Amino acid sequence: MKMATSQGAGGPAAALQSQHYLNVAHWNPGVMQQQQHPLHTARSLERALEDAVCSGMLNISGRKLRDYPGLNYDLTDTTQADLSKNRFCEIPPEVCMFAPLESLNLYHNCIKVVPEAIINLQMLTYLNISRNQLSVLPKFLFNLPLKVLVVSNNKLVSIPEEIGKAKDLMELDISCNEIQVLPTQMGKLLALRELNIRRNCLQVLPDELSDLPLIRLDFSCNKITEIPISYRKLKQLQHIVLDNNPMQSPPAQICLKGKIHIFKYLNLQACPVTSFGTVLLLEQKFTNCV
Repeated sequence: MKMATSQGAGGPAAALQSQHYLNVAHWNPGVMQQQQHPLHTARSLERALEDAVCSGMLNISGRKLRDYPGLNYDLTDTTQADLSKNRFCEIPPEVCMFAPLESLNLYHNCIKVVPEAIINLQMLTYLNISRNQLSVLPKFLFNLPLKVLVVSNNKLVSIPEEIGKAKDLMELDISCNEIQVLPTQMGKLLALRELNIRRNCLQVLPDELSDLPLIRLDFSCNKITEIPISYRKLKQLQHIVLDNNPMQSPPAQICLKGKIHIFKYLNLQACPVTSFGTVLLLEQKFTNCV
């Protein structure tokens, strides 16, 4: 049974994506390469590398590369790097030396480990390492000034407590993993606007998320039965996606009616109940509302 979501479209995080990451292949990875002939010649790769030297934007997406091809080029001034849709088994060490790098797209490779050398990228605000083979997110990753972190479609089973250090993080996508518990330290992500935890193995939502300025929350396709009453404090929330969970509180029939009714239910549950008569009154009010 599919449950309703809220109304409206877009938010500050979406605006951030469109304004600052227009050339980054997070939403349409490798789109420029898809428009080219599928057989990339050696010359076309050379041209891409030569252009990167001049522009500071490295795009070698969709070339089925196993080895980093830029050894003979000075790319140390690169600010945006798109290495998506290749066959890299590791993040090239050379890329971890691009000190001015602000955006790194590693979508759809075969990467199993994030190297400690990534800590050299102290200007990095956007990292997409989705659809790889990561089983662990290293603690040092959260010492970077990330605003957007996309690690969906990996093999993660947990998120380190150190995620609470990512004070600038505005968008976090950890969907389609095998995560069982979210650390309470996520309540310290006071800049977080969008959180996608879809399709994991979660049974409980931490109360601490209620302190965040979330605009969009997606926890669909988990094993969650209850929305914490404290989530009524998510006043900025515009979109909530919760389908394919065995919801009990609020009941499924309330969830189907959408965000407004979900929040009415949470607010009524938070009211102090001092007598049997008060219970009946609350139930009557809620019935009239829905």
